[in-house]
Amino acid sequence: MKMMKAILFDEPGTTDKLYIGDFPKPEVGEEEILVEVKATALNRADILQRQGKYPPPPGASLILGLEIAGVVAEKGSKVFKWKIGDKVFGLIPGGGYAQYAVIHEDMALRIPDNVSFEQAAAIPEVFLTAYQAIVWLAELKPAEYILIHAGASGVGTATIQLAREIGAKIIITASSEKHFICKELGAEVMIDYKTQNFKDVVLKTTNNYGVDVIIDFIGANYFNDNIDSLTRDGRLILLATLSGGKVTDFDVRKILTKRLKIIGSTLRSRSLDYQIKLTREFKEFAYDKIASGRIKPVIDKIYDWTDVAEAHKRMEENKNIGKIVLRIR
Repeated sequence: MKMMKAILFDEPGTTDKLYIGDFPKPEVGEEEILVEVKATALNRADILQRQGKYPPPPGASLILGLEIAGVVAEKGSKVFKWKIGDKVFGLIPGGGYAQYAVIHEDMALRIPDNVSFEQAAAIPEVFLTAYQAIVWLAELKPAEYILIHAGASGVGTATIQLAREIGAKIIITASSEKHFICKELGAEVMIDYKTQNFKDVVLKTTNNYGVDVIIDFIGANYFNDNIDSLTRDGRLILLATLSGGKVTDFDVRKILTKRLKIIGSTLRSRSLDYQIKLTREFKEFAYDKIASGRIKPVIDKIYDWTDVAEAHKRMEENKNIGKIVLRIR
């Protein structure tokens, strides 16, 4: 059995449980490529999995990491679109915190010439999540109002850019020290969630019309104000529940009278066919814009993978603006 180095943890817990150790090198399936990983990136799912709160889906690697960028090292017997040495990036269900990882050939994308491994690793999870949320689920249209919570997060910064390309009017929430990046990416109204009530600002900004779409990661604490912030036929896309999942004292008649759609979604547990279709459509929409630099990942900080505990702490403390990247060696 061939071995490789990977970031591991023997039992759920705090960041000090993480260490670099030996792990079996993954075997390549017929339609898969083996990637020598040069960079990966952190996601909230990694934090939750490390804490024992988010087990990987059946069949996925037990190693953390949902996105990779690197070089094709081996390919399966039915792989014809890639050759050894190609530079690729993409979304995987697990296994990114390692020297090698496997990815289905149709989930991999070629790294543009002007994009580094670190930049490429910061793209897949957040941009595919954002594209799924605003294009597939919310069906965001030009000139519609969209409210993006956690606007300076990885998914937030990706969503701002995609909404800008669609031509929507963008409102975000983030702490004031992070507003600059949201404005730079295309947000028109910035709300400091620490000092302002977002519902009041939304209604004032839209002359009591409300927003057409809300992308939310917060959950329970924002639910009532989210509903009040939506206009008729509005769509609430719920991607996480960082403040908890139980809502009390809510009048469900508001959903009826406003004809609202409330959609919850995760991406990691979706079928491979779903993720391939999403990747293909995202490529058609955004790949040329990424190659030209019009759409870009926002990178907060790049860590050597030996400093993974420090990287996890930074995300847990919500200090990051955009993505935290690990350089693998």
